[in-house]
Amino acid sequence: MASRSGLFRYEADRIPTLVIVAMCLLDVVVYFSINNPYIVVIWMILGLGPKLAICAWNHHHQHVLTFRSKFLNRALEVVYALLTGISTNVWVLHHVLGHHVNYLDQTKDESAWKDRKGREMGMWRYTFTIAITSYWRAFQVGRNHRRYQREFLSAGTVVVALVATLMWFKPFNAACLFLIPMVLGLIETCWATYFHHAGLDTDNHFEASNNVMNRWYNVFTGNLGYHTAHHIKPGLHWSKLPEFHATIAHKIPLHLYREPCPPFRWFPNKPESVARSEKAAA
Repeated sequence: MASRSGLFRYEADRIPTLVIVAMCLLDVVVYFSINNPYIVVIWMILGLGPKLAICAWNHHHQHVLTFRSKFLNRALEVVYALLTGISTNVWVLHHVLGHHVNYLDQTKDESAWKDRKGREMGMWRYTFTIAITSYWRAFQVGRNHRRYQREFLSAGTVVVALVATLMWFKPFNAACLFLIPMVLGLIETCWATYFHHAGLDTDNHFEASNNVMNRWYNVFTGNLGYHTAHHIKPGLHWSKLPEFHATIAHKIPLHLYREPCPPFRWFPNKPESVARSEKAAA
């Protein structure tokens, strides 16, 4: 539900945001206090899984801002940038004002899964193509959205300067705790878009996205699996997606319900959640 007072616009954002900020603070503590490279590498490996999941929450934030305060939103975006490699307004421009507007037209989609010859790209080619060009494509979209572009450039400059400073003082720690996870987070985010859309050549919004009903996938990604609902109402807060999905599930073809990626497919899933989604889609 929407928060009637306080810092958060939606109460559902409180716990995820506290966890995400805490994880960044732990990285900072490890950066300054641990000099043993083996411990730093172990911490990096342990943190990669959670940080890749946090990419989804950054995505949600750039659709629906977390705080009422602009300052707090900008500060949170620095945290997100250090954890996921995606800074202020990159996804607002590339994803919200680009991909969401054009995803049914592969000649215009900023996250197009077809190449210039109209052929479907393979997963790895797509993932690295979109990752390498993501910031440039965001800048290009920003030519028609100057306010967002200015914030994108200024905030990006701050993040680059911050990471450069961290690299200057403790390069090994900075590379393991920030730089490598940032690169991997950007790559994983691009891969997720391929997972949700590749091969779905249609002009029907109900047939243009893959959906994942796995309970654990949606717990850790903030209901990102309700992807058709998200594309039909991109401004709807992530906590509202299951409720809206229930009203449109019968319009989504069964073959667009997919199993999640590892490790979520290995977790025990509530049978009734799968049965309910299949029944709704029938």
